[in-house]
Amino acid sequence: MKHNCDSDGGGGSQSELEEQGGGSGEADWRHEQKNMIHLSSENGNGNGNVDSDAVRLMELGYKQELKRDLSKYSNFAFSFSIISVLSGITTLYNTGLNFGGTVSMQYGWFIVSFFTMIVGLSMAEICSSFPTSGGLYYWSAKLAGPHWAPFASWITGWFNIVGLWAGTASVDFSLAQLIQVIILLSTGGKNGGGYEASKYVVIAIHGGILLLHAILNSLPISVLSFFGQLGAAWNLAGVVILTILIPCVATERATSQFVFTHFNTDNGDGINSHAYIFVLGLLMSQYTLTGYDASAHMTEETKNPEENGPQGIISAIGISVIFGWFYIIGITFAVTNIPYLLSEDNDAGGYAIAQIFYQAFKNRYGSGVGGIVCLGGVAVATFFCGMGSVTSNSRMAYAFSRDGAMPFSSVWHKVNKQEVPINAVWLGASISFCMALTYLGSAVAFQAMVSIATIGLYIAYALPIFFRVTLARNSFSPGPFNLGRYSEVVGWIAVLWVVTISVLFSLPVAYPITNETLNYTPVAVGGLLFLTVSFWILSARHWFKGPITNLQGLTR
Repeated sequence: MKHNCDSDGGGGSQSELEEQGGGSGEADWRHEQKNMIHLSSENGNGNGNVDSDAVRLMELGYKQELKRDLSKYSNFAFSFSIISVLSGITTLYNTGLNFGGTVSMQYGWFIVSFFTMIVGLSMAEICSSFPTSGGLYYWSAKLAGPHWAPFASWITGWFNIVGLWAGTASVDFSLAQLIQVIILLSTGGKNGGGYEASKYVVIAIHGGILLLHAILNSLPISVLSFFGQLGAAWNLAGVVILTILIPCVATERATSQFVFTHFNTDNGDGINSHAYIFVLGLLMSQYTLTGYDASAHMTEETKNPEENGPQGIISAIGISVIFGWFYIIGITFAVTNIPYLLSEDNDAGGYAIAQIFYQAFKNRYGSGVGGIVCLGGVAVATFFCGMGSVTSNSRMAYAFSRDGAMPFSSVWHKVNKQEVPINAVWLGASISFCMALTYLGSAVAFQAMVSIATIGLYIAYALPIFFRVTLARNSFSPGPFNLGRYSEVVGWIAVLWVVTISVLFSLPVAYPITNETLNYTPVAVGGLLFLTVSFWILSARHWFKGPITNLQGLTR
């Protein structure tokens, strides 16, 4: 047993709980729980040896249902594959070029990276204390205290799960768009009579990708671990190869002065303020550096989760920051004409990175096949990213439904013979597909998904951190990974950063504002907040009590 931690909120020691009103009832329950833990172990292996990870999970109120088979590297690999700098930067490279260009991408990347690491450090500290699949919503319940625990858990959980579903939808939808561009270039490009898929075909491709991801996520965790590690290796190798290859192949290269000092104000969106343009360009970096909570959601399947979970979060962010910057640098040295790259009249139909790759090889060798192959490599990385996203959201849905927070919870928290939350897997894939269907009615639907995936998730990240530095300031019991005396300072900086980006990314992105140029971030995020709070007031407050134990024979 590594350290004591409250099973019902606050995170204090047993003596602290008794002083706060837990009394002998809490002590009796903990004594009964420990007896059951040892009894379960003896029944399971006959020798009385206790799996410390299973004991820790039982102390937090849950029995081991998922197979604990992930190593430290596997845990890291899931988060790193979901962050996927190849996928995130490629998807929103147009945004970076349009709003500030090379300056906003280079320096904005470091600004966002610094504050993302701050958020990650705070999350890692809490993860070390509460290593469960529920992650953020469980943390909020334990840190907000008994009175606020149900509401804190409810809000955090719904922002987290909807953000994860939206993230899966946006990743797989961006992959469908990339496949469409690859098909376009492979058939001659826009200027050569290439095939331009309709929005219905793009949606069909998106559905096919989600179907494949759901099938793969139905396999045992050992298989998913292999794919996660392969995805991490693919991202690392892909960044190195493309960073060196693209500028070397390009016949025209940008100067160092252009790469590090050119500020693009020619965005065609009616925005002239340099500061305004710069902050809008940060979305590329912030969208990319998202999804590392996967390490927390995988802790019930990770060995030594109190240490490996936090390390997975921090290492995934740190390595992504370094390799992401290299990728931006390498690709940007092949940028010489920003307006042309963003023009819908180029061969790639305005998909900037696709045009860069295709043009580099075509100008050098007379054929853009090499560029198409490179795009294929990015598509594979994005595929791994989407697959990891489904894994992450299924574990969150499994944990949230285990605590009765979702409609038909008894269905979604079931696991199959391979100890996989199979129903939660298919639920996440289905909802992510439905989210993308809005694209059929509006071209701005993808931006709305990006908004929820970015801001929605970061709000979920910030809530438990906020409770940690306020309500649980004096009662939080840290795990093996902790920030010591810097914990509160780091936590407050993290919370303020999330508040800042929530405001910045809600600003209009074009003037005049019309139905086609409206920034749907405040609409999407505000709508989610309205629905969750309304349902809480009308119904959930009467029956949802926050995380509940699933240990048979134990009651509170």
